Amino acid sequence: MADANLPAVLRVLVYSNDADTRSQVMLALGRRPHPELPPLEYLEVATAAVVLERMDAGAADLAVLDGESAPVGGLGLAKQLKDELAECPPLIVLTGRADDAWLANWSRAEAVASHPIDPLRLTEIVVDLLRRRSAA
Repeated sequence: MADANLPAVLRVLVYSNDADTRSQVMLALGRRPHPELPPLEYLEVATAAVVLERMDAGAADLAVLDGESAPVGGLGLAKQLKDELAECPPLIVLTGRADDAWLANWSRAEAVASHPIDPLRLTEIVVDLLRRRSAA
């Protein structure tokens, strides 16, 4: 049963300069990753400038940032968002390989996943972060 305090939809910003990566993230998570959470609505973003604009406006409940994006990678963007936004939503960074997880620590992201995207693992991370956010 959904919590009455939750919004009707949860907004997930998905950043990558690669449309295929954005698509993989959205397909992995689907519209309703968990019955206790509202449906997800996606905001696809291909440039760092738009990420900063949308996040500053409070347009997302969670963001998935591709660390392999160019020219601005998701790890540096995560660090900038955490440094500049007083109320930054949870961030997940996608790294090129599992061994790069330490970089997510530097970026202050709440979680890390690696390419290739594992739909079960990514969904588990997103559900956990959204549940924690709604409980706060």
